[in-house]
Amino acid sequence: MKQYLILLFSLITLPAFADVPRVSAQQFVDLQQGESTYPGYRRAHAKGMCISGEFVSNGNLSRYSTASVFKSSKTPFIGRLSIAGNNPYAPDLKAPVRSLALSFATSQTKQWRVAMNTPPVVAVANPHDFYQQIVAIKKGPEAIGAFFEAHPESADFLQWKANYQPSSSFALETYHSINAFYLVDEQNQRQAVRWEVKPHASTSSLKTSFTGDNALFNEFKQQLSDGPVMFDWVFTLATEQDDEHNPAKRWPQTREQMIAGQIKITQWQAQQGGRCDGINYDPLVLPQGIEATKDPILRARSAAYAESYRRRAVEVLAGDVEEGRDE
Repeated sequence: MKQYLILLFSLITLPAFADVPRVSAQQFVDLQQGESTYPGYRRAHAKGMCISGEFVSNGNLSRYSTASVFKSSKTPFIGRLSIAGNNPYAPDLKAPVRSLALSFATSQTKQWRVAMNTPPVVAVANPHDFYQQIVAIKKGPEAIGAFFEAHPESADFLQWKANYQPSSSFALETYHSINAFYLVDEQNQRQAVRWEVKPHASTSSLKTSFTGDNALFNEFKQQLSDGPVMFDWVFTLATEQDDEHNPAKRWPQTREQMIAGQIKITQWQAQQGGRCDGINYDPLVLPQGIEATKDPILRARSAAYAESYRRRAVEVLAGDVEEGRDE
Protein backbone atom coordinates (compact mmCIF):
# COMPACT_ATOMS: atom_id res chain seq x y z
CA MET A 1 0.00 0.00 0.00
CA LYS A 2 2.87 2.38 0.77
CA GLN A 3 4.14 2.09 -2.82
CA TYR A 4 0.69 2.96 -4.15
CA LEU A 5 0.55 6.09 -1.96
CA ILE A 6 4.03 7.23 -2.97
CA LEU A 7 3.49 6.84 -6.73
CA LEU A 8 -0.18 7.67 -7.16
CA PHE A 9 0.11 11.42 -7.32
CA SER A 10 3.13 11.39 -9.64
CA LEU A 11 1.17 9.39 -12.22
CA ILE A 12 -2.08 11.38 -12.44
CA THR A 13 -1.10 13.27 -15.60
CA LEU A 14 0.68 11.49 -18.42
CA PRO A 15 2.03 12.87 -21.70
CA ALA A 16 0.52 11.83 -25.02
CA PHE A 17 2.60 9.53 -27.18
CA ALA A 18 4.97 11.50 -29.35
CA ASP A 19 3.50 10.49 -32.70
CA VAL A 20 1.18 12.20 -35.15
CA PRO A 21 -1.70 11.48 -35.00
CA ARG A 22 -1.32 11.25 -31.24
CA VAL A 23 -2.64 8.46 -29.06
CA SER A 24 -2.72 9.18 -25.34
CA ALA A 25 -1.85 6.66 -22.66
CA GLN A 26 -5.43 6.94 -21.42
CA GLN A 27 -6.83 6.00 -24.85
CA PHE A 28 -4.40 3.13 -25.15
CA VAL A 29 -5.32 1.65 -21.77
CA ASP A 30 -9.03 2.21 -22.42
CA LEU A 31 -8.65 -0.01 -25.47
CA GLN A 32 -6.70 -2.67 -23.59
CA GLN A 33 -9.17 -2.62 -20.71
CA GLY A 34 -12.21 -3.05 -22.93
CA GLU A 35 -15.70 -3.23 -21.49
CA SER A 36 -14.78 -5.62 -18.66
CA THR A 37 -12.88 -4.14 -15.72
CA TYR A 38 -11.29 -6.15 -12.94
CA PRO A 39 -10.62 -3.66 -10.12
CA GLY A 40 -7.14 -3.81 -8.65
CA TYR A 41 -5.65 -5.75 -11.56
CA ARG A 42 -3.33 -4.65 -14.36
CA ARG A 43 -5.16 -3.64 -17.53
CA ALA A 44 -2.86 -5.83 -19.65
CA HIS A 45 -1.24 -9.09 -18.60
CA ALA A 46 -3.71 -9.19 -15.72
CA LYS A 47 -3.23 -12.86 -14.88
CA GLY A 48 0.09 -13.51 -13.23
CA MET A 49 2.07 -14.71 -10.25
CA CYS A 50 4.90 -13.20 -8.22
CA ILE A 51 8.31 -14.82 -8.32
CA SER A 52 11.65 -14.11 -6.66
CA GLY A 53 15.22 -15.28 -6.90
CA GLU A 54 18.59 -13.93 -7.97
CA PHE A 55 20.62 -13.08 -11.02
CA VAL A 56 24.06 -14.68 -10.91
CA SER A 57 26.31 -12.52 -13.08
CA ASN A 58 29.50 -13.90 -14.61
CA GLY A 59 30.95 -10.42 -15.19
CA ASN A 60 31.05 -10.71 -18.99
CA LEU A 61 29.14 -7.45 -19.54
CA SER A 62 31.00 -5.38 -16.95
CA ARG A 63 33.32 -3.98 -19.65
CA TYR A 64 30.27 -2.66 -21.53
CA SER A 65 28.28 -1.25 -18.63
CA THR A 66 28.86 0.23 -15.18
CA ALA A 67 25.54 -1.25 -13.96
CA SER A 68 26.21 -3.10 -10.70
CA VAL A 69 24.13 -6.12 -11.75
CA PHE A 70 26.75 -7.01 -14.37
CA LYS A 71 29.62 -7.32 -11.91
CA SER A 72 30.58 -10.85 -10.88
CA SER A 73 27.97 -11.04 -8.14
CA LYS A 74 24.48 -12.16 -7.16
CA THR A 75 21.60 -9.65 -7.30
CA PRO A 76 18.17 -10.54 -5.89
CA PHE A 77 15.02 -9.69 -7.81
CA ILE A 78 11.26 -9.55 -7.39
CA GLY A 79 9.57 -10.67 -10.59
CA ARG A 80 6.33 -11.64 -12.22
CA LEU A 81 5.21 -14.27 -14.74
CA SER A 82 2.04 -13.47 -16.66
CA ILE A 83 -0.03 -14.05 -19.79
CA ALA A 84 -1.48 -11.54 -22.23
CA GLY A 85 -4.99 -10.15 -21.78
CA ASN A 86 -7.05 -8.13 -19.33
CA ASN A 87 -8.81 -11.08 -17.65
CA PRO A 88 -7.10 -12.36 -14.48
CA TYR A 89 -9.12 -15.59 -14.68
CA ALA A 90 -8.49 -16.44 -18.34
CA PRO A 91 -7.45 -19.98 -19.40
CA ASP A 92 -3.70 -19.56 -19.51
CA LEU A 93 -2.75 -22.24 -22.05
CA LYS A 94 -4.69 -20.31 -24.71
CA ALA A 95 -2.68 -17.12 -24.21
CA PRO A 96 -0.64 -16.24 -27.33
CA VAL A 97 1.95 -14.24 -25.36
CA ARG A 98 3.70 -15.03 -22.06
CA SER A 99 5.74 -12.50 -20.11
CA LEU A 100 8.55 -12.32 -17.57
CA ALA A 101 9.25 -9.15 -15.57
CA LEU A 102 12.09 -8.51 -13.12
CA SER A 103 12.85 -5.72 -10.65
CA PHE A 104 16.37 -5.26 -9.26
CA ALA A 105 17.21 -2.88 -6.40
CA THR A 106 20.66 -1.77 -7.54
CA SER A 107 21.08 0.65 -4.61
CA GLN A 108 18.98 2.28 -1.88
CA THR A 109 17.65 4.78 -4.42
CA LYS A 110 18.05 3.09 -7.84
CA GLN A 111 16.17 0.22 -9.46
CA TRP A 112 16.19 -1.58 -12.79
CA ARG A 113 12.88 -2.89 -14.05
CA VAL A 114 12.77 -5.31 -16.96
CA ALA A 115 9.62 -6.27 -18.87
CA MET A 116 9.98 -9.08 -21.43
CA ASN A 117 7.61 -10.94 -23.75
CA THR A 118 7.81 -14.08 -25.86
CA PRO A 119 7.76 -12.23 -29.23
CA PRO A 120 11.24 -10.95 -30.21
CA VAL A 121 9.77 -7.94 -32.03
CA VAL A 122 6.50 -6.03 -32.28
CA ALA A 123 4.51 -5.75 -35.49
CA VAL A 124 4.87 -2.00 -36.04
CA ALA A 125 7.32 0.77 -35.21
CA ASN A 126 5.16 3.54 -33.72
CA PRO A 127 2.43 3.85 -31.05
CA HIS A 128 -0.32 5.01 -33.42
CA ASP A 129 0.01 1.91 -35.60
CA PHE A 130 0.27 -0.28 -32.50
CA TYR A 131 -3.03 1.21 -31.28
CA GLN A 132 -4.65 0.53 -34.66
CA GLN A 133 -3.36 -3.05 -34.53
CA ILE A 134 -5.21 -3.65 -31.26
CA VAL A 135 -8.34 -2.06 -32.75
CA ALA A 136 -8.09 -4.48 -35.67
CA ILE A 137 -7.58 -7.48 -33.38
CA LYS A 138 -10.77 -6.61 -31.50
CA LYS A 139 -12.69 -6.36 -34.78
CA GLY A 140 -11.73 -9.87 -35.88
CA PRO A 141 -9.67 -11.89 -38.41
CA GLU A 142 -10.69 -9.93 -41.49
CA ALA A 143 -9.68 -6.61 -39.95
CA ILE A 144 -6.35 -7.85 -38.62
CA GLY A 145 -5.60 -9.45 -41.99
CA ALA A 146 -6.22 -6.12 -43.70
CA PHE A 147 -4.07 -4.36 -41.11
CA PHE A 148 -1.07 -6.59 -41.71
CA GLU A 149 -1.50 -6.31 -45.48
CA ALA A 150 -1.24 -2.53 -45.10
CA HIS A 151 1.84 -2.79 -42.87
CA PRO A 152 4.70 -4.61 -44.60
CA GLU A 153 6.98 -3.72 -41.67
CA SER A 154 5.15 -6.50 -39.77
CA ALA A 155 7.01 -9.19 -41.76
CA ASP A 156 9.46 -10.15 -39.00
CA PHE A 157 6.67 -10.37 -36.41
CA LEU A 158 4.47 -12.46 -38.70
CA GLN A 159 7.36 -14.82 -39.45
CA TRP A 160 7.89 -15.35 -35.72
CA LYS A 161 4.14 -15.80 -35.16
CA ALA A 162 3.89 -18.43 -37.89
CA ASN A 163 6.63 -20.53 -36.29
CA TYR A 164 5.86 -20.00 -32.61
CA GLN A 165 4.23 -22.82 -30.66
CA PRO A 166 3.28 -21.87 -27.08
CA SER A 167 4.76 -24.36 -24.65
CA SER A 168 3.12 -26.09 -21.69
CA SER A 169 5.42 -24.37 -19.18
CA PHE A 170 6.69 -20.90 -18.35
CA ALA A 171 10.03 -22.65 -17.79
CA LEU A 172 10.27 -23.61 -21.47
CA GLU A 173 9.69 -20.16 -23.00
CA THR A 174 12.26 -17.65 -24.26
CA TYR A 175 11.54 -14.07 -23.19
CA HIS A 176 12.73 -11.04 -25.19
CA SER A 177 13.42 -7.40 -24.38
CA ILE A 178 11.68 -6.44 -27.68
CA ASN A 179 13.15 -2.93 -27.47
CA ALA A 180 16.84 -2.13 -27.63
CA PHE A 181 18.80 -0.33 -24.91
CA TYR A 182 22.30 1.10 -24.55
CA LEU A 183 24.92 -0.34 -22.25
CA VAL A 184 27.16 2.53 -21.08
CA ASP A 185 30.73 1.95 -19.88
CA GLU A 186 33.10 4.01 -17.70
CA GLN A 187 34.21 6.06 -20.72
CA ASN A 188 30.57 6.85 -21.53
CA GLN A 189 30.74 4.67 -24.65
CA ARG A 190 27.40 3.22 -25.65
CA GLN A 191 26.69 -0.25 -27.05
CA ALA A 192 23.18 -0.96 -28.34
CA VAL A 193 21.82 -4.32 -27.20
CA ARG A 194 18.75 -6.47 -27.10
CA TRP A 195 18.45 -9.47 -24.83
CA GLU A 196 16.63 -12.71 -24.37
CA VAL A 197 16.19 -15.01 -21.40
CA LYS A 198 16.60 -18.62 -22.56
CA PRO A 199 15.43 -21.65 -20.56
CA HIS A 200 17.59 -24.40 -19.11
CA ALA A 201 14.60 -26.75 -18.96
CA SER A 202 13.60 -29.17 -21.70
CA THR A 203 10.30 -30.84 -22.47
CA SER A 204 11.63 -34.10 -21.06
CA SER A 205 12.19 -32.43 -17.68
CA LEU A 206 8.45 -31.80 -17.20
CA LYS A 207 7.07 -34.51 -14.97
CA THR A 208 3.36 -33.83 -15.27
CA SER A 209 1.10 -32.47 -18.00
CA PHE A 210 -1.22 -29.97 -16.33
CA THR A 211 -4.64 -29.06 -17.68
CA GLY A 212 -7.36 -26.59 -16.80
CA ASP A 213 -7.59 -22.80 -16.64
CA ASN A 214 -4.50 -22.47 -14.41
CA ALA A 215 -2.29 -25.09 -16.03
CA LEU A 216 0.75 -22.86 -16.63
CA PHE A 217 0.77 -21.48 -13.12
CA ASN A 218 0.16 -24.82 -11.43
CA GLU A 219 2.89 -26.43 -13.51
CA PHE A 220 5.38 -23.72 -12.56
CA LYS A 221 4.59 -24.12 -8.87
CA GLN A 222 5.36 -27.83 -9.25
CA GLN A 223 8.63 -26.96 -11.00
CA LEU A 224 9.68 -24.76 -8.07
CA SER A 225 8.77 -27.42 -5.52
CA ASP A 226 11.43 -29.61 -7.18
CA GLY A 227 14.09 -26.88 -7.18
CA PRO A 228 15.07 -23.56 -8.83
CA VAL A 229 14.05 -22.77 -12.40
CA MET A 230 17.03 -21.50 -14.39
CA PHE A 231 17.47 -19.31 -17.47
CA ASP A 232 20.48 -17.90 -19.31
CA TRP A 233 20.43 -14.12 -19.84
CA VAL A 234 21.78 -13.62 -23.36
CA PHE A 235 22.64 -10.20 -24.82
CA THR A 236 22.91 -9.47 -28.56
CA LEU A 237 25.31 -6.68 -29.51
CA ALA A 238 24.23 -4.42 -32.36
CA THR A 239 26.48 -3.19 -35.14
CA GLU A 240 26.24 0.08 -37.08
CA GLN A 241 24.00 -1.69 -39.59
CA ASP A 242 21.29 -2.31 -36.97
CA ASP A 243 18.55 0.21 -36.16
CA GLU A 244 18.17 0.21 -32.38
CA HIS A 245 15.19 2.57 -32.60
CA ASN A 246 12.97 0.19 -34.63
CA PRO A 247 11.39 -2.60 -32.51
CA ALA A 248 9.71 -4.22 -35.54
CA LYS A 249 12.99 -5.23 -37.19
CA ARG A 250 14.94 -8.30 -36.06
CA TRP A 251 18.72 -8.14 -36.01
CA PRO A 252 20.64 -10.80 -37.94
CA GLN A 253 21.42 -14.00 -36.07
CA THR A 254 25.08 -13.51 -36.93
CA ARG A 255 25.41 -10.67 -34.39
CA GLU A 256 27.71 -11.29 -31.43
CA GLN A 257 25.98 -12.70 -28.36
CA MET A 258 27.17 -12.83 -24.76
CA ILE A 259 25.76 -14.73 -21.80
CA ALA A 260 25.67 -12.31 -18.87
CA GLY A 261 24.81 -14.98 -16.32
CA GLN A 262 21.90 -17.03 -15.00
CA ILE A 263 18.48 -16.03 -13.72
CA LYS A 264 17.57 -18.34 -10.85
CA ILE A 265 13.89 -18.39 -9.79
CA THR A 266 13.41 -19.95 -6.37
CA GLN A 267 10.02 -18.88 -4.95
CA TRP A 268 6.53 -17.86 -5.96
CA GLN A 269 3.61 -15.96 -4.40
CA ALA A 270 0.04 -15.25 -5.45
CA GLN A 271 0.06 -11.85 -7.11
CA GLN A 272 -2.65 -10.22 -5.01
CA GLY A 273 -0.88 -9.11 -1.86
CA GLY A 274 2.39 -10.53 -3.19
CA ARG A 275 5.63 -8.58 -3.40
CA CYS A 276 5.25 -7.95 -7.14
CA ASP A 277 1.70 -6.61 -6.94
CA GLY A 278 2.70 -3.03 -6.13
CA ILE A 279 5.46 -2.85 -8.74
CA ASN A 280 5.01 -1.08 -12.06
CA TYR A 281 7.43 -2.93 -14.36
CA ASP A 282 8.18 0.19 -16.37
CA PRO A 283 11.00 -0.57 -18.85
CA LEU A 284 12.26 3.02 -18.54
CA VAL A 285 13.18 2.56 -14.88
CA LEU A 286 16.89 2.14 -15.54
CA PRO A 287 20.06 2.16 -13.42
CA GLN A 288 23.31 3.96 -14.12
CA GLY A 289 25.07 2.12 -16.93
CA ILE A 290 21.92 1.44 -18.98
CA GLU A 291 20.11 4.02 -21.14
CA ALA A 292 17.02 4.09 -23.31
CA THR A 293 17.09 4.41 -27.10
CA LYS A 294 14.78 6.75 -29.01
CA ASP A 295 12.42 3.88 -29.81
CA PRO A 296 8.89 5.41 -29.62
CA ILE A 297 7.29 2.07 -28.71
CA LEU A 298 9.51 1.93 -25.61
CA ARG A 299 8.13 5.27 -24.43
CA ALA A 300 4.59 4.21 -25.31
CA ARG A 301 4.97 1.09 -23.15
CA SER A 302 6.20 3.19 -20.25
CA ALA A 303 3.28 5.62 -20.46
CA ALA A 304 0.67 2.86 -20.78
CA TYR A 305 2.16 0.94 -17.82
CA ALA A 306 1.95 4.11 -15.73
CA GLU A 307 -1.68 4.72 -16.64
CA SER A 308 -2.60 1.12 -15.85
CA TYR A 309 -0.80 1.47 -12.51
CA ARG A 310 -2.61 4.73 -11.75
CA ARG A 311 -6.01 3.15 -12.31
CA ARG A 312 -5.46 0.14 -10.10
CA ALA A 313 -3.78 2.32 -7.44
CA VAL A 314 -6.94 4.45 -7.25
CA GLU A 315 -9.03 1.29 -6.91
CA VAL A 316 -6.80 -0.07 -4.13
CA LEU A 317 -6.89 3.21 -2.21
CA ALA A 318 -10.68 3.32 -2.57
CA GLY A 319 -11.03 -0.28 -1.38
CA ASP A 320 -12.66 -1.18 -4.69
CA VAL A 321 -10.68 -4.38 -5.28
CA GLU A 322 -12.19 -7.59 -6.59
CA GLU A 323 -11.70 -10.64 -4.43
CA GLY A 324 -9.10 -12.74 -6.20
CA ARG A 325 -8.87 -16.41 -6.88
CA ASP A 326 -5.58 -18.22 -6.65
CA GLU A 327 -3.80 -18.64 -9.98
